[in-house]
Amino acid sequence: MSTSVNINFQQLKSKLQLPKPWDSIIIFVLNILLTIPVFIIVHQNIIDPQWPFHLDQVFLFLIIVILFQLLLRALRTIIIIAIFVYLLILLFGTVIGGYGFNAVAEDYRAMMYSMADNPNPQDVIIAKLLPFPNKSQILESIEFNNPKVRNFALYATTKHFKDVKGYHKDRRMIQCFAVFKEIRNRWNYVNDPKNTEYIARASESLVHFSGDCDDHAILMAACIRAIGGTPRLIHTGGHIYPEMLIGKKADLEQANYLIKNVLFAEESRNKEIHYHVDERGQIWLNLDYTARFPGGPFMSEEILGALTLN
Repeated sequence: MSTSVNINFQQLKSKLQLPKPWDSIIIFVLNILLTIPVFIIVHQNIIDPQWPFHLDQVFLFLIIVILFQLLLRALRTIIIIAIFVYLLILLFGTVIGGYGFNAVAEDYRAMMYSMADNPNPQDVIIAKLLPFPNKSQILESIEFNNPKVRNFALYATTKHFKDVKGYHKDRRMIQCFAVFKEIRNRWNYVNDPKNTEYIARASESLVHFSGDCDDHAILMAACIRAIGGTPRLIHTGGHIYPEMLIGKKADLEQANYLIKNVLFAEESRNKEIHYHVDERGQIWLNLDYTARFPGGPFMSEEILGALTLN
């Protein structure tokens, strides 16, 4: 009886095994497919030591590859079952809109693109800064609930990037970038009256798309907020400009990929992405009118105050 069971087990084992060298090839491919999402999750949730040439990411990737290689070799007798389970999980994620085949491909592209073209971080902004000039008046002027402002923002999202497919989870970010593009393309800088600080409401700036930096920042912030984004204004002394909340490091990597490879490829060619990191580790992307693409160069590096619209 024992001999019969042993023979049956050996027969089952031989059926589940792949012939050489296909077993090694399949193990390597499965290793890479498993390593990519695990690497992305791990490196997004650990402190970035800022090693040169991304050596920290290279070492982390190699460690995960080696661990999976050892694990898969230990399970090589049931490698077919492992492949089936992995594909089943990804298929289930694709069907229900979770982490599926498309998500693996997008995360891999964003990860590799970010490693090849690292964004340009700026100094962390501390929580307590100088009082923001004309704060009450500016807040009143950011009329994100005004139907004219909301309708213009909707118009911008239908004019730009509407046909970009495959980035459902980044839809809000892409639509905010569409608003940036439309306002930036139409904005005409005009000085305030002499010796007067004139602050135009967002709905007022929609008439001619003209005004100075604070008028532009107010309009941009209102339109971004009107479609669900989180904007803030940065005061540098002689200049005010808008920024948009991107999120954490993983979101920055995806924004970097979208800007440089999908939405603003020509404008951002060979350029760095500029942003600020606040005291909570949240990343804010520059949306100044002087930039040709989201995350373009800052007009001024000095930061005296920040006004956030929650």
